[in-house]
Amino acid sequence: MKKWECTVCGYIHEGEEPPEECPVCLADKSMFVELVEEPADEEKTASAGAAAKADASGPSTAQQRLYAFTSEQILKHHLHPIMSHTPNGVLPMALVFLLITALFSFSMFDAAVFYSYLFVLLAMPLVLFTGYETWKKRYRGALTPIFKTKIGASVVTVFLLILLTIWRAIDPDIVTEPSTGRWFFLGLSIVLVGAVGVAGHMGGKLVFGGRNTKREN
Repeated sequence: MKKWECTVCGYIHEGEEPPEECPVCLADKSMFVELVEEPADEEKTASAGAAAKADASGPSTAQQRLYAFTSEQILKHHLHPIMSHTPNGVLPMALVFLLITALFSFSMFDAAVFYSYLFVLLAMPLVLFTGYETWKKRYRGALTPIFKTKIGASVVTVFLLILLTIWRAIDPDIVTEPSTGRWFFLGLSIVLVGAVGVAGHMGGKLVFGGRNTKREN
């Protein structure tokens, strides 16, 4: 039985032909390559020599070497999933505090919401940078529907974070004082958590969905 690997997400399909569409990342059939046995020791040695030669002619400036090293560490240590836990963990907590503030006017929780939003906003550049590097290097910059959804959710997240943080800074009583604006602020916060959840779900599908294999009857 032949094995085919999706070059975008790493999903393995078993069958005489690759699937028309990757069930994980929705990449086209053309993105699958057949997995073959590892080359002999002589071929491995030749490949290693070619790789070393390529490295020797790589980035020349200090800035380029630093960028290449940083990119390598992001992929090697899975820094994007680590950084993604910041918005995925903090923002749902902030939403719970926001609901408590809106219902009971507890100023202590209101301050926690503001600082939570501010903290996540400051962390977003690293979240986006590690995500971009992972997308370009590991997933070859593919623009399949799953990546478009994930990128779109990230854009919505950043936009709402900036909007809500500035809004709260300008109007400190927006949540504690009864008003139409308070419920609008709450509604946007719910959308924010939803956008983060969608981005996280797409990322999890890419990471864990690619571990499955499908056998052709």
